[in-house]
Amino acid sequence: MSWDLPTPFVIDLTVAAEDIDGLGHANNAVYVSWLERCAWRHSQYLGLDLCEYRRLDRAMAVLRHEIDYLASAYEGQQLQMATWIVESDQRLKMTRRFQLWRPEDASTLLRAQTTFVCIEISSGKPKRMPAEFLEGYGAALTEAYPLQL
Repeated sequence: MSWDLPTPFVIDLTVAAEDIDGLGHANNAVYVSWLERCAWRHSQYLGLDLCEYRRLDRAMAVLRHEIDYLASAYEGQQLQMATWIVESDQRLKMTRRFQLWRPEDASTLLRAQTTFVCIEISSGKPKRMPAEFLEGYGAALTEAYPLQL
């Protein structure tokens, strides 16, 4: 496997029957849910779970998704979603890259980039990242590379 960037955080996925739309492949909205699942699992791995978010009254909320759907996924297929934190201004914003891979034919099905903004949960307003975010997410920061389409 050749990931787009070194040292990804990877989760395994299986395309379920409920993921399939009227065209017979995984619906594009399902891909977005997989992005979210991968980002959350990576955050949890870094020690920044929902309990920690609530304790700190801070969260990373999606500001923008950029998604290139490159190929379809079908029911029963085994996939892998990788993520990297590629940019952080150390104040409000952080950017993740994603790559969805189908091992059976060595195909990349999706490439995406998501920009997050740190918010105060209680108000919903942008607020500086706390030290715990800078340490946790900062430790996972990968050198930025141009998005490959």
